[in-house]
Amino acid sequence: MTEDRALLVSLYRRMLEIRFFEDEVMRLFMQNLVRGSTHLYQGQEAVAVGACSVLRPGDTMTCTYRGHGAVLAMGAPLDRSLAEILGKENGLCRGKGGSMHLTDIGVGALGSFAVVGAHLPFTAGAALAAQYLGTGAVSVAFFGDGTTNIGAFHEALNLASVWKLPAIFVCENNLYGEYSPVASTTAVTRLADRGSSYAMASEQVDGNDVLAVRQVVGAAADRARSGEGPTFVEALTYRQKGHSRTDPGAYRRPGELEEWLERDPILLFERVLLERDAASHEELERIRGEAENAVREAVERARAWPDPPLEQRLEDVFA
Repeated sequence: MTEDRALLVSLYRRMLEIRFFEDEVMRLFMQNLVRGSTHLYQGQEAVAVGACSVLRPGDTMTCTYRGHGAVLAMGAPLDRSLAEILGKENGLCRGKGGSMHLTDIGVGALGSFAVVGAHLPFTAGAALAAQYLGTGAVSVAFFGDGTTNIGAFHEALNLASVWKLPAIFVCENNLYGEYSPVASTTAVTRLADRGSSYAMASEQVDGNDVLAVRQVVGAAADRARSGEGPTFVEALTYRQKGHSRTDPGAYRRPGELEEWLERDPILLFERVLLERDAASHEELERIRGEAENAVREAVERARAWPDPPLEQRLEDVFA
C-alpha cells in the first residue's frame, strides 16, 4: 500500500489532534469539568489512525470506553466531541453519553461501550447487515487485550468466522487489562493465536507504527470486501497514562514507561516523514502548531456552548 505526501501529512495531523485532544481532556478533568471517569488514549494513536485511514464512507466502527481516539479517527468533529465529554447540549449525543459513550453515527462510529466486550457482537451485527444488503461495507471493532477473555469476544469471532462476515477485530494489546499484566490473566499471550483458533486470518503488528497498521488493516478490509471473511489483528502498543484518571500506574516496572516513551508513535512517524522527505522539521512544527490550535479553539467553542436544559433529561429514554 503506497501513500502520497498529502496522506502521510494527514495521518500525522490526525495523530497530533488526538494527542492534544486527550491532553485537553485530562486538563478539563483535573478542573472538575468532566463528569464521571475518563480513559485516555495517549500512546495508542497509531492504531486507530492507521486502521481508520483505510475505511470508506458507509463502513462502521465500534470501540471501548477508551474510545476518544477511534471516534476522532473516524472523522468526528473535535468541538462536538469535546462538548459531549463536557456534557454540553451541542455534544455528539447532546451531552448524554459523555466520555465513555462517545458516538457519532454520521461518521460510522456506532458507539463507545463501557461494558468490556459488549460491542463485538454489535460489530458482527453491522457486518452481517452489510453482507445481507450487499453494500460492500466492513465493520471494525477496537478492543483491549482483556476483552479476549470475555465470552462475547469468543461468540462474536466464532459467528463472524462461520458466516464469513466482513468484520475486522483490532485488539489494542497495551500489555495491561486495567491494572493486570496480560500474562497474569491470559494463558495465550500471543493474542493473534486466538483469532487463528476460529479459522480466521490473524496477524500481529507493531501498533506504534501507523503505516504498518494501515497496511495490515487495509489488507484485511480488502479480504472482507471480497467475501473472504473476517480478520483478527493484534496491534502491540502501550498506553502512556494510567487505566483511568484515578490510576497512577504504580504497577509498572521501573523504567517501563520511559522505554515506551522512546517508541512514542508520533515521534516514530516524525522520523518516517523526515526520512521520506514528506516534511521538513519546519513543516512538522507548523503542522503541530496547527493541530494544537485546532484543539484549543475546539475547547473554547465547546466550553462556550450551553448545558442542556433540564426538560431534556427524560428525552431519548425508553420505558
